[in-house]
Amino acid sequence: MSKKKTDKSPNKTPLRTILIAAAIAAAAGFGAVYVNMGGDSNVAPAVKSETGKPQSPAKSGLAAFSKGDMITFVARSEPQNLPKFTFVRDDGSETSLEEWRGKVVLLNLWATWCGPCRKEMPDLDRLKAELGGEDFDLVALSIDRTGLDKPRKFLEEIGVKNLKLYNNSSGKLAASLKAFGMPTTLLLNREGQEIGRLVGPAHWGSEDAVELVKAAIAQKRLASP
Repeated sequence: MSKKKTDKSPNKTPLRTILIAAAIAAAAGFGAVYVNMGGDSNVAPAVKSETGKPQSPAKSGLAAFSKGDMITFVARSEPQNLPKFTFVRDDGSETSLEEWRGKVVLLNLWATWCGPCRKEMPDLDRLKAELGGEDFDLVALSIDRTGLDKPRKFLEEIGVKNLKLYNNSSGKLAASLKAFGMPTTLLLNREGQEIGRLVGPAHWGSEDAVELVKAAIAQKRLASP
């Protein structure tokens, strides 16, 4: 009597995992989610062209830049308005994202108790140094509830030279922005709307990251309300 062969391949993702991931993406309002089906990336499996050769599914807009070091970046199908919130500068004065209206912004939510945040901060510092200017800025926003002192010391220890210190100590911002893990980085268009996000640490100083941000900068300005 022959025994059934058990597929022990580590490259298959259980259907339950796929469904959960899809549900989370839908709840967050994203148009698409790419689940890791095996291998080194989380892009959708290749399909066959008319010639019978494998080819990757076509992606357009910012989704086309979800590759390499930015493979976990998820572009929104439509820009999404963010809830209004305020935060403080290094000197304690209050500000909001309205200060950056007219610029593409990479909004990085981080905390001093987040190990991966420490790892990616130098890359964020380099990205701002390379692309920061009249069309783009990088806002690294600490959500430490104790205020400015710990985040300030954190940035000094790392040797950050280009990033400015910002903090929101309300304890509510992460939930308000549906950021359920640290770090979470939101890419915002010139109107302050979210056009994509990346959950977890990333190589923001990489060529892939630079290409993604440049693509966002190149997008046409939306009509003012």
